[in-house]
Amino acid sequence: MAKTNSRKRDAAKGVSQIVLSASRDIPFDKLVLSQSNIRRIKAGVSIEELAQDIVHRTLLQSLTVRPVLDENGAETGMYEVPAGGRRYRALQLLVQQERLAPDAPIPCVIRTAGIAEEDSLAENVQRAPLHPLDQFRAFQTLREQRGQSEEEIAAVFFVSVNVVKQRLRLASVSPKLLEIYAEDGMTLDQLMGFTVNPDHERQEQVWEAIQRSYNKDASHIRRMLTEEAVRASDKRALYVAAEYEAAAGPVMRDLFQADDGGWLQDVALLEKLVAEKLERDAAVVRAEGWKWVEVAPDLSYGHTYGLRVLCGTQPPLATEEEANEAALRAEAEKLETDYEDTPEYPEEVGQRLQEIEEALTAIDERPPVFEAADIAVAGAFVSIGRDGELRVERGYVRREDEPPVPEVVETEPGEGEEGLSAGDRADGADAPDGVETDGRVPDSEDEHEEDGFKPLSDRLLTELTAYRTLAIRDAVANDPGIAFLTMLHALVLELFYPYALDSCLEIKASTVVFGSRAPGLDDTKLAATVDERHRTWAQQFPENPRELWGVLTGFDSDSRDALFAHCVSLTVNGIHEAFNRQPRAIAHAGLLAEVLAVNVVEAGWAPTVDNYLGRVTKARILETVREAKGDDAVDRIAHLKKGDMASTAEQLLVGTGWLPEPLRTKGVETLSTAAESEREGDAQEIPATAPAEESPEVFEGVIDETHPREIAAE
Repeated sequence: MAKTNSRKRDAAKGVSQIVLSASRDIPFDKLVLSQSNIRRIKAGVSIEELAQDIVHRTLLQSLTVRPVLDENGAETGMYEVPAGGRRYRALQLLVQQERLAPDAPIPCVIRTAGIAEEDSLAENVQRAPLHPLDQFRAFQTLREQRGQSEEEIAAVFFVSVNVVKQRLRLASVSPKLLEIYAEDGMTLDQLMGFTVNPDHERQEQVWEAIQRSYNKDASHIRRMLTEEAVRASDKRALYVAAEYEAAAGPVMRDLFQADDGGWLQDVALLEKLVAEKLERDAAVVRAEGWKWVEVAPDLSYGHTYGLRVLCGTQPPLATEEEANEAALRAEAEKLETDYEDTPEYPEEVGQRLQEIEEALTAIDERPPVFEAADIAVAGAFVSIGRDGELRVERGYVRREDEPPVPEVVETEPGEGEEGLSAGDRADGADAPDGVETDGRVPDSEDEHEEDGFKPLSDRLLTELTAYRTLAIRDAVANDPGIAFLTMLHALVLELFYPYALDSCLEIKASTVVFGSRAPGLDDTKLAATVDERHRTWAQQFPENPRELWGVLTGFDSDSRDALFAHCVSLTVNGIHEAFNRQPRAIAHAGLLAEVLAVNVVEAGWAPTVDNYLGRVTKARILETVREAKGDDAVDRIAHLKKGDMASTAEQLLVGTGWLPEPLRTKGVETLSTAAESEREGDAQEIPATAPAEESPEVFEGVIDETHPREIAAE
């Protein structure tokens, strides 16, 4: 009676009521797949996975069916399935596997109005994907109430383990922020950015901070949450990775994008572990007997310049080691012979050859052995290499530790112990104060002394050696080979024997020490190449500078040329410094680069956020991208904030060979053919989300000579 009265009231109000389609169980063998199903492309969960899910949970959603009519329009007792084709195929697979009876009743909704295609389209279009927060809560319930692991949850719902981990990671976000996200107060990208740091208080502080900032991107959120942490790829982190893990040091991970191992959160613990391990490693080096050992995680480039290098001798191999080396070389030769006609080595062969090469390199580069007397006056540097390995540099002698040079006494024939020391100069510079010399050194002997074999006077020696000097100058001028060798001798003394006075040339060579001018320069491959060349030469020189001339005369012409080039290279200084501007020298460095066709791209430099893009204005970033990739690429990044613009530009510039003006060499093309093609309009797509990079604000104290109009444009 109540329902009848309700219908009457609705009818009186003019409200039309709908009638739902009938539903009932239909035997599976009475169902056929309709050709009107609009889904043609496979997507999502596979048929096999869906069948397994039906076994686990039975059928959760009815099939939509329509009666099959004969040519007269009468029902035949069969039903076609226009919506639910994947469920039908999963049930069909279970019947084929004899896990479901052919006549098993299947819950179906029977449709007669409209057309079959409409049923299929409506079911697929109106289906709303599960909200990530709802998915997270469901996964969390399964883990907490049923005790299921991430792998078990992934297997049950046929998703990857990473998807489950990502959704469960949302539990690390502050409930306050989750509520804001649920109310559409932030985007999913922003929410995922907060998962990097589990500190709820810090998360909320960052959220409040970005409300007052123009930059609310997820990458900016990540930077703010990790600004006090250390990347796992940092050489300090690599050096104590095992110790940090053993100490249960917290590591922040980003499950939503590549993070290079994450961030080490406890910086104090990291620094403590680094200091302790460095001290342990340094203790081993100190036990070798060195006079001093300098220890630091990072040493500035050029820290060994100005110190005398001891070469040491390579220890001989033991009998077993020699046999092992011979066996390794024989094995490598055999493998190369066996596969010489193969386009490329099989994976296992290539891996074995790599292992042999590394073993032979370790044998060839075994640490040198030093004499006890040398160790007593020299020292070593202990630091961390660029790959996180221990770096020990042995055999460096400081000026104050140099042993005193004994005086060499030159005597006249027949004389005893009297004479001149090698340090005495015969140019009158050491004349006593107040003595008028007029360019000549006064005689030291009394004119009335008796004749005899006495030392020559300073005055006479000055005259004689002056004449000889002039004669030597004339001879050197007529012998370019000796001139070259003499110059080379002077250069080597200056650059390898810091305090030697064993050359008659009044030529001084100095080398610039980069120090803190270019942070990280010591870790580059280019610096390693230069330093290795310097060490290789140093190992060929005698410890006593007086023996150097004889060694150099024994070098062949090619060796002399190479050594001369190396020595000259160390004196090049084309560095711009705010306190020491040298425009003419820098201009000459440009001419030198032009003659040598210096290609800085081939030398390993590429624009990054750290070394360029994060330290210039937005106008310069856009101009950089325009030069390398064209106007289309500029249009796609012009709307970005500076941080994201810089990081996205770094990706775009990979492989283009673009260089800023100070690094370009006249006549040397660096922009690649691919870059030229991109600039013609065939640019690559830019990722929707720029990766997190170091904040450009870290470059404090850098002198920015950007034009005021560019600053205003930013």
